Amino acid sequence: MNIPNHNSPARKGTTQAAEGLLRRRWSVDEVKAMVEAGVLDEDERIELIGGELVPMSPKGNQHELVKVALARYWYRNLPDAIELAQETTLYVNDIAFVEPDFVFYRKSTGLSDLKPASCLLVVEVADSSLRYDLDRKARLHATYGVRENWVIDAEKLITHVHRKADADGYSEIFEVAPANTLQLQFAPALNVALADLELV
Repeated sequence: MNIPNHNSPARKGTTQAAEGLLRRRWSVDEVKAMVEAGVLDEDERIELIGGELVPMSPKGNQHELVKVALARYWYRNLPDAIELAQETTLYVNDIAFVEPDFVFYRKSTGLSDLKPASCLLVVEVADSSLRYDLDRKARLHATYGVRENWVIDAEKLITHVHRKADADGYSEIFEVAPANTLQLQFAPALNVALADLELV
């Protein structure tokens, strides 16, 4: 029997399987069908990871301040050949999709044909989800070919840069301090130091 931990109440609509028991694996098409049927709300913040529906953590105020400041800066300096999408659904395979805060891609690729391997950069701004974004989600991005993945700690403004993806994860991982410049290799005009952003 599972005994709930009353010090950390479960979110409504979630479940924690007993150790060792199988769970049903969902596909992207099944999740889309549930949205169309009204079983899941179209605006419900979920991701599908390895066939499991994962509720996304609520966004804190600092998360939104960082995200808005980055969006303002990047859109203002975006080169003609590069596009930037916010919170778009990135379909990884038939049993996985994620919704990163930012995805950079070439305009010639187009959003409708965007795949993990054609993303130039995926950026997550994280507060309560930091550990998850640095671990399981980063490994998922690497496994399916996202060439570069940044996870920004919204509280400390430290950016965890992941590069050189392979089936085992990213082989190049390093931190960039807030005062240091983050380098977007495909578009130097978008280089930014988080300490220089106006968080309002």
